[in-house]
Amino acid sequence: MRIRAYSVHLFTAIGASLAMLALLEAAEHDWAMMTIWLTVAFVVDGIDGPLARKYAVTENAPIIDGVLLDLIIDFLTYVMIPAYALYGSGLLPGWSGWIVVLLIPFASALYFADTRMKTADKSFRGFPGCWNMVALALLVIVPPWEVILGLVVALCIAQFLNLKFVHPVRTARWRWITLPVALIWTASIAWAAWIDFAPFPPLTAVVTVTSLYLLLAGVVQQLVPARA
Repeated sequence: MRIRAYSVHLFTAIGASLAMLALLEAAEHDWAMMTIWLTVAFVVDGIDGPLARKYAVTENAPIIDGVLLDLIIDFLTYVMIPAYALYGSGLLPGWSGWIVVLLIPFASALYFADTRMKTADKSFRGFPGCWNMVALALLVIVPPWEVILGLVVALCIAQFLNLKFVHPVRTARWRWITLPVALIWTASIAWAAWIDFAPFPPLTAVVTVTSLYLLLAGVVQQLVPARA
């Protein structure tokens, strides 16, 4: 059991290497390959949590702090690299790009250190800094830069509001639909990267709808209390 528990930590640490691969591709402005690596990292991040709970890594592999390890990698893959992608991809011209590339890490650093991050139902309190999902969806949808800037500012503010955002795996309420939607979103983003983000309206529609669901489901749950 100890070997299995430490193996989970090793599996989680793969995310750091995937972050470096994504960063190298972003530096070359190869957004498709950057997306592929970030998508793989997203999958790893979705798998390691259930494994960590299954093998009780806190008790069986206590030398390594799995929560801290996960946060370090998440800050790279969820915040820093996506922030650069929004800046370097041309989605945000001039001064707007500078605002975003400075604002996202600033707000997210404070959020990642917020001890109130998780809610009782395993959701997130405040927008959870999933800028990888935001940036990758925007690379597919390509809205006007004014819309992107407004969305980024709104989500940075939402990181510190009492708004709920679902975790696709851990939030039990509506998981029967949330988890499939998350899988469809992930597959759609991977497909978009595979075709090098060539315009394809049906794919854009799927990414738009699934992104809106994942963004707003938690807020809707707050407005519609669960039945006893």
